[in-house]
Amino acid sequence: MDDQPSKKTETDALAHSFSEIAEQSQRLLNDFVARQSSEGGKVDTGSMSHITSAFMEMTTQMMSNPAKLAEAQMSLWNDYMSLWQSTANRMMGGDAPDVVEPESGDRRFRDESWSENEVFNYVKQSYLLTSNWVRSTVADVEGLDEKTANKVDFFTRQYVNALSPSNFAATNPEVMREAIESKGETLVKGLKNLLGDLERGKGRLDITMTDTSAFTLGENVATTPGKVVFRNDLLELIQYAPATKTVYKTPLLIVTPWINKYYILDLRPENSLIKWAVDQGHTVFITSWVNPDEKLAAKDFNNYMKEGVLESLDAIEAATGEKQTNVIGYCIGGTLLACTLAYLHGKKGADAKRIKSATYLTAMVDFSDPGELGIFIDEEQLADMDKKMFERGYLEGREMAATFNMMRDNDLIWSFVVNNYLLGKDPFPFDLLYWNSDSTRMPAAMHSFYLRKMYLENKLVEPGGIELDGVALDLKKIKTPSYMLSTRDDHIAPWQSTYAATDIYSGPIRFVLSASGHIAGVVNPPVKEKYCYWTNTKIPKNPEKWLDAAKQNDGSWWPDWNKWVAKHAGKKDTPARTPGDGKLKSLADAPGTYVQVRSQ
Repeated sequence: MDDQPSKKTETDALAHSFSEIAEQSQRLLNDFVARQSSEGGKVDTGSMSHITSAFMEMTTQMMSNPAKLAEAQMSLWNDYMSLWQSTANRMMGGDAPDVVEPESGDRRFRDESWSENEVFNYVKQSYLLTSNWVRSTVADVEGLDEKTANKVDFFTRQYVNALSPSNFAATNPEVMREAIESKGETLVKGLKNLLGDLERGKGRLDITMTDTSAFTLGENVATTPGKVVFRNDLLELIQYAPATKTVYKTPLLIVTPWINKYYILDLRPENSLIKWAVDQGHTVFITSWVNPDEKLAAKDFNNYMKEGVLESLDAIEAATGEKQTNVIGYCIGGTLLACTLAYLHGKKGADAKRIKSATYLTAMVDFSDPGELGIFIDEEQLADMDKKMFERGYLEGREMAATFNMMRDNDLIWSFVVNNYLLGKDPFPFDLLYWNSDSTRMPAAMHSFYLRKMYLENKLVEPGGIELDGVALDLKKIKTPSYMLSTRDDHIAPWQSTYAATDIYSGPIRFVLSASGHIAGVVNPPVKEKYCYWTNTKIPKNPEKWLDAAKQNDGSWWPDWNKWVAKHAGKKDTPARTPGDGKLKSLADAPGTYVQVRSQ
């Protein structure tokens, strides 16, 4: 009898949850119908046609060689025979090794039941055999051009990853166990999480990756003290407060990518490249780009150079009195830095020496092999994107974020589907994912130019292929000393592609390769001693030959860079520069106002 009140309470709570779910579902359905009505029931099929045509071509080529397909099917059958035999031995108490294992780093099957329970072990291995077979069979199809083959491989991977048994409640042992132990509460909570993300995304699934309420800019992320000392339509320039009594003579400017917000370099004090550079005695300035709306639709790459880099250099000279600046360019910020240097060298005279040294962090200038991003770049897709961008005046931040997430779909999509919707858990507060979810928009004119002239046509490496502000750019004229940092597992700027610039620039070059990827390989503070890096003073044309002869160094590349840039920074005997004390007055405390504007 004592259990009856508690059971009634549980029943009432469950009934209340289902009532809320029903109400929320009805609201979402009404919103969907209203949108369909206002949009005339139009379905956008343009963005899918390029995928359909690629798979049609692949199927045609595959069917032209039925013997090879039959051979592949027989291979899969033999693998399944081995799996059935192995599973039978295990179920009879024998010890049989797995026929197939997940790839290193695949975290989908970490739960012990995937290995210890014969049924789930069979489900796991059956999936791995089939998914590996599908991908290898598609990859072996002959007669496809490289672009089509890469597109088919990429979207086939998306398909097989989506069908993983870990993504479904009935075939995920951890989900089933949690549901049973919670008497179904985890599934109910997961459904509420799903509906909440759909409602927040206004009918589009906007997966919550972290607890955004746990972070406040300027309080527990982007905390390095400084002041906004310059502002125009495109950026706020932040000058950071000194941490040493004397500083290097030559100031340091960091040109950040405007595809994301600048504070990836200032997440926490212990992993902030900005704070670390300030602690070494640099007078650090950084670009905090605006999150543009339709009013800035006409801003192009030329504006980003003139109003971004060049006006920042003018502002730094006004603030410090120094005509020369060491400059870091990260990702597309590095591409802009190379364009700016080519522009300054094209003008010749004193302008060519305004930038004393250039540091490129995971920056591409030769786009002949852009990696998986190239899958999204062709005439058909760009025409479709241009149509959408110029109608609104910008590219939605979530659209670019979705592209990057697809490139690491198991980590950035499906892991959250399992955690949030199947296990009913709230995402863990994580500063990196908070930054990742803080997407930015792109002005239509700039982004169209960037994708077409660089990614599609690869005009930047052609002397005179691109003209900015009346100056034909020639990267070979760049004589500025360069430090190039690439990352070995970069899926956005493949290191072999970034290495190509070593054969383009005319000045002295130091190329360094860091372990890990586009973010972790760059944001790798010395105190962590987490990732290694490779160095080689010789620069052969072949990047693999460079790596074969390179020396592996423990720890972070940051001290190596600081030793290099110090040679171009002058003496460290200049009295510390306080933001706002020079000709430029303080406009706001760091992190400023532009960074606060969210796209959603």
